Order: sequence, then C-alpha cells, then structure tokens
Amino acid sequence: MEFREITWDNYIECIELQVTEEQKRFISSNQHALAEAYIASKEGQVIITFAIYKDEKMVGFISMYYDDGDGNFEYSSYGVFKFMIDKRYQGKGYGKEAMVKAIEFSKSSPHGKARVVELTYKPENVVSKNLYSSLGFVETGNTHPSGEVYAEFVL
Repeated sequence: MEFREITWDNYIECIELQVTEEQKRFISSNQHALAEAYIASKEGQVIITFAIYKDEKMVGFISMYYDDGDGNFEYSSYGVFKFMIDKRYQGKGYGKEAMVKAIEFSKSSPHGKARVVELTYKPENVVSKNLYSSLGFVETGNTHPSGEVYAEFVL
C-alpha cells in the first residue's frame, strides 16, 4: 500500500474512481474533494491529498487535513476529510490497509504533532462505522450539522 501525490499524470485516473451506486449517497466525488482541497489550501489550511496504490494500481483516494489547534495540542488533529476505495477493489482489505497507513502517516507528524485523527461518517453507513471502530476510532458523541457522526483515534 502506497500513498502518492495527485499530479498531472494521475489526476484523471483519480477523478474517475467510483464507489458503488449504493455508496454514492455517503460520499462526494473525488473531483469535488480535489476542488475543495484546492480552495481550502488557498485559504491557508493544510490539506493533504493522495491517490492510494496497491501493487502499482490506483485503488482509492484520501483527502486529509492538519489542524494545529491554534497552538493548543489538546485541540490538534489530523483529519480524514474524504476516503474511498474504488468499487473494483472493495472487499480485498484495501480500505483497512489504507486507513492504517493514514494513521501511520499522522503519527509521523509530517505537518506537526497532533493528539488525534478525526473523521466523520453518516450513521447509516454501517460499513464505514465498522471499519473505523475495528481500527480503534471511537465516536465522540458529537454530530456535524449535516448529521454525520464524529469519531477519533487517539495518537
């Protein structure tokens, strides 16, 4: 499993990755996520986007961010803003492997130290909930205005 930068050489392949029809209600397109990442980075936010590769094949996409908590470690975090595995590669354990890699990436503190890795998901997205909880993510009890549940992994 390898995370690679999105470049001119691979961005078309990245935006063509797709989830299953049923999963589309849980997630925006990669094109939408890359546009959001571009705008957020222009506003000074630390945005990290990667194509996910397994055995030299692009199998997914992850968009993350870093928040230093305005200098307060207690509120510092890496966050997973978008995470997907293409429908052709689901059911092979790649999602779990990629999320472990995202946790390892966060632990390496490439943009600064953080207390947690945080993410949100729709409560009816049982597959994501089970994946995240199996890795040690714990729901915080908070919900996003969109109804998504917050969960965090303490680093």
